Amino acid sequence: MNSSLNDNNYYILGLDVGSINTTAVVAKVDESGVSICGVGKNPTSGLKKGVITNIEKAASSIKNATKEAIRSAGKNPDKIIVSIAGAYTHSVKSQGIVSVLSGEITIGEIKRAMQLAQDNAVVGKDRAILHVLPYSFKVDGQDHIEDPIGMCGSRLEVFTHVVTADENSVRNLIKATKLAGLEIDNMVLSGYASAISTLTKEEKELGVGLIDMGGATCDIVIHLGNSIIYNESLPVGSSNITMDLSKALNTPLANAEELKTNYSKLLEEDTKELRIPTMGENSSTHTASMDIVIKVVYARIEETILLLYKQLESSGYLNKLGAGLVVTGGLAKIDNDIRNIISMAFGNIPVRLAKPKEIGGLYEICNDSEYSCVIGLCLYGAGHFTRYEIDSNGHLKYLDNKKIDFENSISQNNQQEYKNEDSEIKDNETSVKLTQTLRDVNDISAFKKFINRLKQIF
Repeated sequence: MNSSLNDNNYYILGLDVGSINTTAVVAKVDESGVSICGVGKNPTSGLKKGVITNIEKAASSIKNATKEAIRSAGKNPDKIIVSIAGAYTHSVKSQGIVSVLSGEITIGEIKRAMQLAQDNAVVGKDRAILHVLPYSFKVDGQDHIEDPIGMCGSRLEVFTHVVTADENSVRNLIKATKLAGLEIDNMVLSGYASAISTLTKEEKELGVGLIDMGGATCDIVIHLGNSIIYNESLPVGSSNITMDLSKALNTPLANAEELKTNYSKLLEEDTKELRIPTMGENSSTHTASMDIVIKVVYARIEETILLLYKQLESSGYLNKLGAGLVVTGGLAKIDNDIRNIISMAFGNIPVRLAKPKEIGGLYEICNDSEYSCVIGLCLYGAGHFTRYEIDSNGHLKYLDNKKIDFENSISQNNQQEYKNEDSEIKDNETSVKLTQTLRDVNDISAFKKFINRLKQIF
């Protein structure tokens, strides 16, 4: 470990090992805050739906992305923070109760209570604990304690959300990173990292659901008050759209991926027909209707939203999301109208499309929702985590006031984002071109059918 860590001046490598791309970001941490100074991305091999299927191929993807990021930054990292996919994880609730002998609650009592909650968690032998996150405290039976430290009392209770991962899957990820020449300092749930980089303090206090719509999975995190209280992952993502387009249009996957990437632009340009390569035939092309592309994309988006609705409804927290939903990730960029579609599908719940928080350095990556997770990993390494937690190494972390000030400082920027999005929707209402299928969803009668179909499917 570099001694510069002791001087509050160090470099963090955030590594997001996704099913489609492996992304590495090097961030500098100093007295002025966090700034991005290097980025690397490499297509992922050896992973499927977030799970490692070939360690050597996964290691190669990690090594290539990391080398590019370090070369871009011109600095070797002092800390390495790696995401772990929600597909690996499972969570349980647990409780710890301790007596306060001195009559005043210190960090020692909080640590003892959280460790007891960790010990009390019903976790299988094949599970590794990633996070112990306290979402509620009680002091002498009094509920709704935001932060018990410094309070007078004789009894402290903590209620925690314990995130666990399959132990062998964790070992495989560690082995792949070691083969790439890296030593992990912390492992962080990917949805948790995305929440760090996108959610505001106000959203957390009101209750908010984060949906990170990635390449092969959709991660769901619910934050109520102090901490995450629920997390889940669904095996659907933008790669499903690529597969569907390839099959429906009889075109290679690479061309289907390009078509998906340019989907919003093609809509804006009111494209009617496309000339695309034909599957398995060298230099042969054929004409495809844009209407087919729209129907394929929308059908997969609709299915994804149906699955998300069902999952959130079954969580029991859907009616507690005072701040609504925050949506990020690559799939969220595909269709400019996805915010409206999600809002309507969830009964007109507020929906915000989120990019990562603005930090210094290579700020352009903060304008891309694909980087929400990896930037969140860098912020986690810099100390921007939940106020208290036991991390993947079993160590207690505590959020100091400087980090809280950082969290507050981005709130106004995100409030402006809401206003900008609202005005964009109003401006686009008369100009955006959608197919009849998409217009049907905005029709009340069709929306009722949409919800009824959801209930019938499940």
